[in-house]
Amino acid sequence: MPGKRGHRGSPGRRSHTARAELSFSVSHMEHLLREGHYAQCLSSSAPVYLVAIIQYLAARVLELVRHEAQNSGRRRLTPELVDLAAHSNTLLSDLFRTNTISQVAPAQP
Repeated sequence: MPGKRGHRGSPGRRSHTARAELSFSVSHMEHLLREGHYAQCLSSSAPVYLVAIIQYLAARVLELVRHEAQNSGRRRLTPELVDLAAHSNTLLSDLFRTNTISQVAPAQP
């Protein structure tokens, strides 16, 4: 059908994100890599690989934060719990050693 090319129902067209079965956007990562001029040439698999790494790290951090929330009896994930989980895990604390993960506001009375 003319004018209907690339719509969601077409079986042959899938995004890089859908083909790689990722949740984070591969095209957005590719745009950031090209915009940042990190290399003269950019492989088509580089943004897919970076997005997969970022998605894995995010899932791992959220899993640790969930365990911290359960251990402390909380039902919500807060920046304080993210900070606590990152500092209690040796690998993550080494990774984030020089970075400030969150700036937690003082507790409300």
